[in-house]
Amino acid sequence: MLALQGDVREHARMVAASGGVPREIRTAADLEGIDALIIPGGESTTIGRLATLYGLVDPLRNRIADGLPTLGTCAGMIFLSTAVTGGDQPLLGALDMVVERNAFGRQNESFECDLAVEGWKDAFPAVFIRAPVVERTAPDIEVLASHEGRPVLVRKDHVMACAFHPELTGDQRVHRMLIDLVA
Repeated sequence: MLALQGDVREHARMVAASGGVPREIRTAADLEGIDALIIPGGESTTIGRLATLYGLVDPLRNRIADGLPTLGTCAGMIFLSTAVTGGDQPLLGALDMVVERNAFGRQNESFECDLAVEGWKDAFPAVFIRAPVVERTAPDIEVLASHEGRPVLVRKDHVMACAFHPELTGDQRVHRMLIDLVA
């Protein structure tokens, strides 16, 4: 997990419960030898600024471009995008999409819902907290789930992003999707 800010502990618990071995990434050297990466929810501008300060932006871009399975949740979705509305911040550009920050409202407008995910028999209990939404995607990005007609779970090859917080649910399916991408 990129451990600069956000839900690092919660993701670590889910990774361990899903059969993975969690590691915290804070420096470019920490990226060596990892098999997958989670960019957690938190505050996307803070994550971007800290990644810049610690010299992580280019190493992250390079590892992801080289095929590192990656999952971005909430703020992580924003950080993985190519553009964001409502703010200027460092972005990794790993997913060709435009994301709107806090699209579902403020903290007190956070909500939970059962989300239908492509290929899954049962709904996923999604938790949305100041959640972003995908406004526009390139044609090669697969939309796996939408809420109110807006993409909230997307994937392109080895990179996935969701607007919700799967680490807060106890449902391991999103984390397992990431682990399954590890060759």
